[in-house]
Amino acid sequence: MNALLLLAMLFQPARAPDLDQRVMTLSEQFRCLVCQNETIADSHADLADDLRQQIREQMIAGRSDAQISTFLTDRYGDFVLYRPRVTPKTYALWFGPFLLLGGGLYWLYLFTKHSPSSSKLRTLSAEEHRRAAELLRIVADPNVAVYRDQFAELESDFRAGLVVRAQYDRDRDELERRLIEDCRE
Repeated sequence: MNALLLLAMLFQPARAPDLDQRVMTLSEQFRCLVCQNETIADSHADLADDLRQQIREQMIAGRSDAQISTFLTDRYGDFVLYRPRVTPKTYALWFGPFLLLGGGLYWLYLFTKHSPSSSKLRTLSAEEHRRAAELLRIVADPNVAVYRDQFAELESDFRAGLVVRAQYDRDRDELERRLIEDCRE
């Protein structure tokens, strides 16, 4: 076995260290099409070995790095570039994450702006409390009956100790506010 390895090393063409360095430097600019998250310089896939060999052969033939890059992108597409160029084809790749982030932040802003708990944090006036109590006593609307049930459940939860005073006050104000708004319509 060692004799075969020795023979293979003897008959292998000598490689210049500067050529090897140039091959590895250029190989770091291309994506392994098998691994997809490694450069062909780092990959151990057979295709990466073949691509490194192609790069080496083209360098020996006297081609520049730009010519080799053009050859590989013509053959395999822009996907082979580890850091793709900014072109109309790659706008989604380059700007998509920022657009998604911006859209998500805008949606979050709208959501928090229009949520009942953040948009109406003020407490109700004495007049509004009186109006809510009056609506609960007088109106024979089925929707008001639902509010009566919700008030009764909130009161029961408070007395049972399931809701603390601060939460009870906030929930009661919110129920009264919604009752008044619903009865305006």
